[in-house]
Amino acid sequence: MSVTDQDWRREQDRVTRVLAEIDKRISVLEQEEGETRAEIVEFRKNFWDDVTVNLDEPDDIIETHATLRQQAEVLSERERRHRQTTGQLKKLRRLQQSPYFGCIDFREQGEREAERIYIGIGSFLDQSETEYLIYDWRAPVSSLYYDYAPGPVEYETPGGTIEGEMVQKRQFVIRDGMIKSLFDTGLTIGDELLQEVLGQQANLQMKSIVATIQQEQNRIIRNTRSRLLVVQGAAGSGKTSAAMQRVAYLLYRFRETLRAEQMVLFSPNRMFNSYVSSVLPELGEENMQQTTFQDYLEYRLGRTFELEEPFAQLEYTLTAGEESGYAARLESIRYKSSPAYVELIERYVQYLGQEGLQFRNLKFRGEIILSKELIYDQFYQLERSLPIPNRLELLVEALLQQLKQRALHELEQPWVEEEVELLDNEEYLEAFRSLQRKKRFTENSFDDFDRERQLLAERVVQKLFKPLRAQIRRLRFLDIPAVYRRLFADPQLVAQLDLNDRLPDCWAEIGEQTVARLERKELALEDATPYLYLQEKIEGFRTNTAVRNVFIDEAQDYSAFQFAFLRKLFPHGKMTVLGDFNQAIYAHSADHQFVFQPLIDLYQEEDVETILLTKSYRSTRQIVEFTRSFIAGGESIEPFNRPGEKPTLTRVEDERELHDKIIEQIRTLQSARYNTIAIICRTASESKHAYEALQSAVDLRLIDLRTTAYEAGVLVIPSYLAKGVEFDAVILYDASAYREESERKLFYTACTRAMHELHLFASGELNPFLLEAGEDTYRVNR
Repeated sequence: MSVTDQDWRREQDRVTRVLAEIDKRISVLEQEEGETRAEIVEFRKNFWDDVTVNLDEPDDIIETHATLRQQAEVLSERERRHRQTTGQLKKLRRLQQSPYFGCIDFREQGEREAERIYIGIGSFLDQSETEYLIYDWRAPVSSLYYDYAPGPVEYETPGGTIEGEMVQKRQFVIRDGMIKSLFDTGLTIGDELLQEVLGQQANLQMKSIVATIQQEQNRIIRNTRSRLLVVQGAAGSGKTSAAMQRVAYLLYRFRETLRAEQMVLFSPNRMFNSYVSSVLPELGEENMQQTTFQDYLEYRLGRTFELEEPFAQLEYTLTAGEESGYAARLESIRYKSSPAYVELIERYVQYLGQEGLQFRNLKFRGEIILSKELIYDQFYQLERSLPIPNRLELLVEALLQQLKQRALHELEQPWVEEEVELLDNEEYLEAFRSLQRKKRFTENSFDDFDRERQLLAERVVQKLFKPLRAQIRRLRFLDIPAVYRRLFADPQLVAQLDLNDRLPDCWAEIGEQTVARLERKELALEDATPYLYLQEKIEGFRTNTAVRNVFIDEAQDYSAFQFAFLRKLFPHGKMTVLGDFNQAIYAHSADHQFVFQPLIDLYQEEDVETILLTKSYRSTRQIVEFTRSFIAGGESIEPFNRPGEKPTLTRVEDERELHDKIIEQIRTLQSARYNTIAIICRTASESKHAYEALQSAVDLRLIDLRTTAYEAGVLVIPSYLAKGVEFDAVILYDASAYREESERKLFYTACTRAMHELHLFASGELNPFLLEAGEDTYRVNR
């Protein structure tokens, strides 16, 4: 249905009226905010003037406490009112920029007239607060806009299903109070609006997509049933964007019971955290917790071991092919990341329940006072049907009691007298005050030399035994490194545990490599999660019961062990995992077609929903047609019909020509006013080399593991750090460097970062993936 000039004028008049109402509301709230802020400042300034502090008598103390609490409650209420007003102002100022982006005419079943519903990023009521001028995009009725074409429709509410008919669906582009685009549309959000959004330059931070949410993305956003939601999506299909809108939707849908701090996002790197940090504030919500899995491992194990970074492992697999032990290390990475290794560790824990747990001696003044053999015997004398953590609790109590008896024995030892004699005046007075506070004696008690000596001796012994008590309570008598090490140092034990005969043939070499690292107090990436999992199974899992929703981005890079660990870490948390097996670039996942299966297997079938996103929106049609041509299942990836130029391939004779051509290409792209241009290199070492070669001719920024913010300009970046982000134009530094089959997905990942233009350079033979693509999908520069 075409939009008439009369329709346009009528809609523009409404925009003008709604903006006038918004302006009025902003004026009122600004005045309220100013008055409340002034009240808070004045109240804080005079807080103590209205409080009489009297601590002489019990009744006076109670009255003082009541007055303080009353004053604090008044201040808290005004601060809360100020926060609410500030939040409302932020939402209204966003609506000022673009009050709404769509509307539907919906006639509920049984009604004669259709209601026109305008949809924006937040709700807005008229002055009487009886009519919605704008509905929040997350409201139940708003789902009709994303899910249906005009015709019979229904939507879910907390009270049940509402049925009816959608008479019309209309889309708007409103800027600075003026309608720039207006059109009626069918099922999908109209191509006109998507073309405008996707044709823009890359943003330094991810933006909200609420105006262009597609039907399949809406399924992700509004899913509240599944305990595990798995999203497998092609590069550029909007997985991360949909996930961020999902967070905003859940915070709106469950606003009475769910807070942002009860949600956590595990992202691929710190730069990515910066990239997505603006989405939720743009929608009027607080940011949830954001971290990386590596940061969590560092927090738990970093004081005991030097941990290998994920990208250090990837650099090794890409560059160390000629080194001794390389094949065994690759096999180690694959096996230790597999469900088979999870099973092996679980059987090892069962074995340790009966025998084999390793302990440390507990020493005092250089002497063993509780030997590891004694601790071992006491542990295995406890009821063996009890889980190991429960037995350790009983063991801790027993060891503390034995330590108490040893402390009494030490009171009579000569060294105690020596320590008492060495107390200086300050320590002596502090001991006196401490004991007096405990009412162990009065001021005259110190006239009795024997009593004085006994009390000071007790204090000296207790002080020196305190670290031992702390060690016992913290289970420091357990030797977890030795427990883990035994798996690799005892061939008979591991053969006994490997019931399904799935150990790699090179297990002996893997064991030597692992033991050597452990002796250097290092943990390879593939060992870190299994080690922590084993430790938690022995000591008792430190579960986080407060987190209600867990989001994992780039989840194709997670191992079966990491999935198993996160499942136990957040027992009450629903999980949303997002990824693309065609971007599984790590050695442990590169050969798997469905890397999420180990996680799915941890849930009941009815608790899992899997959503497949096959349409790619990031890149032009020509770039998608090129990149999908050299990956398995690429024919199922559907490009959004945004036209552009074919990717180019430039072959060069030597490195000097390579750099000259790249500099020339950068200047051409800069003249086209692109905001972000990425020179993507295969490895960090190649990135550093390219940066050093080009920096004298072009203003560049080198991106490495320390980079925490995504900035505009020309960036030189390793392929794996570019994951999850996008650039206006991508220059692939040397396409010839990607030659192994294991690097196919890395090559694909690098190429799919480009939104508008992709330019490949090759200094040697063409890689096999380019040969598979066929020259009809790219243009060769002569």
